[in-house]
Amino acid sequence: MDNKNVYNITQDRLKILFEEFDNVYVSFSGGKDSGVLLNLCIDYIRKHDLKIKLGVFHIDYEAQYQMTTDYVNKVFSENLDILDIYHCCMPLHAQCATSMQQSYWVPWEKDKKDIWVRDMPNNSINEDNHQFDFWKPMSDYDFQAKFSQWYHKKKNAKRTACLVGIRTQESLNRWRAIHSDRNYKKYNNINWTKEMYPNVYNGYPIFDWITEDIWTANSKFTWSYNRLYDLYYKAGLSVDKMRVASPFNDCAGESLKLYRVIDPNNWGKMIGRVNGVNFTGIYGGTTAMGWHSIKLPKNHTWKTYMEFLLSTLPKHSRDNYIEKLNTSIKFWKTKGGVLSVDIIEKLKAAGVKVEVGKDTNYKTDKLPVRMDYIDDIDIAEAKDIPTYKRMCICIMKNDHLCKYMGFSQTKAETIIRKNVIDKYKALTS
Repeated sequence: MDNKNVYNITQDRLKILFEEFDNVYVSFSGGKDSGVLLNLCIDYIRKHDLKIKLGVFHIDYEAQYQMTTDYVNKVFSENLDILDIYHCCMPLHAQCATSMQQSYWVPWEKDKKDIWVRDMPNNSINEDNHQFDFWKPMSDYDFQAKFSQWYHKKKNAKRTACLVGIRTQESLNRWRAIHSDRNYKKYNNINWTKEMYPNVYNGYPIFDWITEDIWTANSKFTWSYNRLYDLYYKAGLSVDKMRVASPFNDCAGESLKLYRVIDPNNWGKMIGRVNGVNFTGIYGGTTAMGWHSIKLPKNHTWKTYMEFLLSTLPKHSRDNYIEKLNTSIKFWKTKGGVLSVDIIEKLKAAGVKVEVGKDTNYKTDKLPVRMDYIDDIDIAEAKDIPTYKRMCICIMKNDHLCKYMGFSQTKAETIIRKNVIDKYKALTS
């Protein structure tokens, strides 16, 4: 019986990576997971006296806790001898869930320099000194993808591994990112790898770690970590709410209020940086945000209420939601979603007309179901059903990506992001 723990297993994974890939870099956010992954790699290189430099890719979103900035700087300064650092302060389109008017915001915009939350770090890669031949206004997701290809070419590598510190325990989306093999190849059939481009792979060496493993490793090996987590713990935040990502995205809304207490200096600047920050910081996670206790107003259906909510939005936000809705309507009417037999029976019992197929291309035991959008349905799995109430909730959450409706970073999303980029170009031309 194999008695190896996750640390020992990860050492075996790192051995594969550093022996079979001539170009390796870590995507480092400053959070606990990517921090542990980076420390694992640093220790491995030093322990085995590898004569290489480990690439580190870090997107700096300008608006962040000072403790995150201090931690990133500390890790970099202590390991300059073995790190090839790409500290990127580029004006990227980053998700914004604090505002009904902005679906994205742009850190490090030159014309907003007077209201930047902090000064641009020394030795950073920015719009004035970068060497990226692919650069144009784009989203942070697109930038990450382009960087991997650029870095592969820059190093004239035979095989590049981008190491990402995500764990399947964190969310279903992260589980899918690792275990879904649709349209992706694995390196030598290794399940924790994914070919993104020819000879460029993502690697997830700590995918099976749990939160306790992360903190056990930090303690056992006395690794440095982002001390922000200590304050989160003292503030009573549950481990699943401890985020150090961009404070304006949908994951950080409920903890945004902590900025006022933990980092008041940056908080004062953030209020004027992005629309809606103060409101979300005060009321995020409460019923004031609307969607937690959303009720249908008198004399409305969910469809008419959705239309009313859309009518209150700026045109670009309204068009974004309508495009999402139309995509979803077409999907459910033509291709169909997959539902369990139990849910299908509940739909039939509620009088919902459904067309059930026998098999699907998806790797699942569920059955494909085609149906029209309905107003609402009173079942526990309502989130999985195409209803107008779902769209109302997305609007109330400022969920511009409509993650609540199941949208992820797909080809359709790439088109939507392109439209946003085109709008941005038009505004700045």
